[in-house]
Amino acid sequence: MTDKSTGGQSTQSDAELIGPDRTLLIVDDDGPFLRRLARAMEARGFTVEIAESVAEGIAKAKAQPPKHAVIDLRLGDGSGLDVIEAIRGRRDDTRMIMLTGYGNIATAVNAVKLGAVDYLSKPADADDIFSALVQRSGERVEPPENPMSADRVRWEHIQRVYEMCERNVSETARRLNMHRRTLQRILAKRAPK
Repeated sequence: MTDKSTGGQSTQSDAELIGPDRTLLIVDDDGPFLRRLARAMEARGFTVEIAESVAEGIAKAKAQPPKHAVIDLRLGDGSGLDVIEAIRGRRDDTRMIMLTGYGNIATAVNAVKLGAVDYLSKPADADDIFSALVQRSGERVEPPENPMSADRVRWEHIQRVYEMCERNVSETARRLNMHRRTLQRILAKRAPK
């Protein structure tokens, strides 16, 4: 994650873009990423609360519903979609961004239906997340500088199905209409760039 535009310093324009309510809830179970992102967003003027689980995210959302939220889709104790629902149940003007390493259209559509305003693939940097949080409705979204390759998209899809099948290789291979040994070879390799 990088913080290119401000060098870690908050600017008047950042504060103006954020608006008067600067509350931000970040929910992610990747501790180092969570803390780096929290520091980067605080440097830009947000008042940040962090949570490392669905349960903690829901509790913080119910205690003080934020104006902005950045939520990881896959958390150790469930889905970030549950946190989106909890926030939306308490506050309907929250600008929410869904982060995931498992980008797929069905999940993105579901996140948007529940109230997310954007859906970013990991690794997302502080600039992309900040831009998504402060983007006004009707503004055009810049295409990513480095979109995922076709090989990476395929690998992400295989990983998602593998996780859905509770890491059962035979069931995953059946659902993907793929030979089990071919799937095992793919799973044994590192993720493509």
